[in-house]
Amino acid sequence: MTTPFGEEVIAQLKVGDVVSISGDIFCGRDAVLPRICKELEAGVWDKRGIDFQGGVIFHTAVSPAGVGPTSSNKLEIEGSFETLSKLGGIKMHLGKGAIKPETVKMLAENNAVFAIIPPVTALLESQTLERECVAYPELGMEALYRIKVKNYQAIIASAKGDSIYE
Repeated sequence: MTTPFGEEVIAQLKVGDVVSISGDIFCGRDAVLPRICKELEAGVWDKRGIDFQGGVIFHTAVSPAGVGPTSSNKLEIEGSFETLSKLGGIKMHLGKGAIKPETVKMLAENNAVFAIIPPVTALLESQTLERECVAYPELGMEALYRIKVKNYQAIIASAKGDSIYE
């Protein structure tokens, strides 16, 4: 699968599918995602020139050691799913851990999915081709980054109202 994703691509995914993701992925976690949601809700995000439509948000920090998933069920992260899906156009949330049934339902309503990725920082670093801080540089490794990847492997954990955790 190559980013950005069209509606039809996401609509075909089901729980348990193993996908390989290439292209640009946005990276953010608990420090930056609430800020982005506030800007989306206030209608000022477009002024940044960053288009999330059809995109992927990876719940991770970006450090010199690489990237690896953080728990997606942290309040600040899982709380961002709806705004990022509805207002931002994010189609895939990528991280680790179980998410709430109401989040699973909301993802289905917005034709978005949650995929899990094992904590394999060294492998992911070898598949990360480029990295660029695109917003909130003052947050350091927890700023919003855009990375270019090749063949990130992930498992669809929530799609069409189903979840591997139920």
